[in-house]
Formats: sequence, C-alpha cells, structure tokens
Amino acid sequence: MSLHGSGMQELTPELLLRAYAAGIFPMAEHRDDPIIFWVDPQVRGVMPLEGFHVPRRLKKIIRGDAFEIRCDSAFADVLKLCGEARNNRPETWINAPIENAVNGLFDLGYAHSVETWSDGNLVGGLYGIALGGAFFGESMFSRARDASKVALVHLVARLRMGGFTLLDVQFITDHLRQFGAEEIPARQYLEDLNEALKVQGAFPPDGDAAGAVDNALEALFLQSSTQTS
Repeated sequence: MSLHGSGMQELTPELLLRAYAAGIFPMAEHRDDPIIFWVDPQVRGVMPLEGFHVPRRLKKIIRGDAFEIRCDSAFADVLKLCGEARNNRPETWINAPIENAVNGLFDLGYAHSVETWSDGNLVGGLYGIALGGAFFGESMFSRARDASKVALVHLVARLRMGGFTLLDVQFITDHLRQFGAEEIPARQYLEDLNEALKVQGAFPPDGDAAGAVDNALEALFLQSSTQTS
C-alpha cells in the first residue's frame, strides 16, 4: 500500500473525483489530523456484483421488513456516523477535510447513502461515490444488528439495477468476505476501473420504481440460492 501525503492541500470535490478516477483515495491518520494521505493499494478489495452472496439468514431479515430502507435522505448524518470512533475502532480515517469534500460531492450528485431506519431512527447505513459505472464504497456503520449488512445488500441490488459494473470496497474484512468480496492486483483493478468509467451507471433515486428495486433484490437472492449460505 502506497501512501502519499498531501500536507495542507485543500481537498475539493473536484480533486476527489480526479483521485477516484485515477484509482487512489484519501485517508487521515485520525479524526483530528488535518493531513490527508492518498492511498494506492497494491491489492484492491472489490465486491463482484454478479457474484454477490446473500446469506440465507439475511434474506429472511430483508424479506421480513425489519428495517425501512432509504437512500440519500440523511447523507450528512450517515457520513458523520461513519466517522465516529467505536469500541472496536477507536480512531477513524474520516477527518473534517474529507467530510467536507464528500458532502460537496453529495451536493453535486456524485455521492450516495443507503440507510437503514427502525422506528424512525437511523440505525445503520453506508455511503460511497458514484463515477461512471464504478461505485466506491467508502464506509458503513451499524447501531443495530445486521443494519449495515442490510444496507449493503440493498446497495448491490441498486447498483445492478442501475448498470454499474464495479463496486470498490478498498480493503477486505471478514464482514465483507462473507458476501463474496475478493482482492485483485492493482493492475487488474485499474483495468476494471477504466472499463467501468466508460459506462454511465444510474443510481436509482429513492421512491423511484420501488417495485423494480424489489425485483432487483429477488434477482439477487435467486443468484445466491445456489451458493452455500
């Protein structure tokens, strides 16, 4: 993994877009550190959209409507909650410059959130950047069991529905591996990214063709039915 410090360089939404298109992304050492590092991993975590696996138990939860799913209704809140310290992660890589720039991308229509709500409360979700046919999944949070997992399944269904070809998850965790995430060499990632940037994916807006989203979910479940849950 290569790290390139940017010192006090202003992080703008436009600079972020150029960075993602070049295959790098920003991080900070911790929340209060103003310095940005550009990260260029030698291996990249990706989530195959056509090989995504939904565990059987999670299918039941999603079909049972345990959560209400919304998109882009509380983006700034999702971003802030993703940047909060947790018991298992005392430091966060999302500092104020990154948060401000990503909120700027949301205002420009490039960033999106998938949110899980329960009894009117935001209990989980994720956010990422959409560019061409690539979606760069940045971070997720959960305040209720399975909340972030449900958000991830809904994200993948929407990306498939919207014609996206690449879901970049940066680094592999056990949480992501259970869904089929895999690591690929940087060279292959850049080739896949360049192809994805030629595609114009469309992130389905909230409330638009809800039945189509349900159909996309069922297609995703059917794809997983032959895999071990």
